[in-house]
Amino acid sequence: MRLIKKEEIRKEIEHCSKQRRAEHQNISEGYYRLAFGCVSDAVKLLFSDEISPAEIEQMDLFGISEIKRKKGGDIEIKFFDRLKALDRLSEINLRENDGSSCSIYSAIEKGALALEADGLE
Repeated sequence: MRLIKKEEIRKEIEHCSKQRRAEHQNISEGYYRLAFGCVSDAVKLLFSDEISPAEIEQMDLFGISEIKRKKGGDIEIKFFDRLKALDRLSEINLRENDGSSCSIYSAIEKGALALEADGLE
């Protein structure tokens, strides 16, 4: 318990917690883009005869899971499942709201503070 009282240990726990929250935010944003993202660039790609690599680089194709060019020159585009992305977003939001997503670092810190308050250090 003495380790948890050291400032450098507390800072490391705080750093790890912040890093985890940032990763969690990135995951949520990715699912949000899959669920609500625009598909207009994919449609443009589908109906364009000639597109340069530079134009493709500028397109938002985040929601595409697969692109196939068939023998006749036709293009097949498959998208990620928006309903699955919405389900995952819903799960993430429910965990955030009910507090069950408590990190191990937070649990250690709360335990140490409880022991300190009880004088059991």
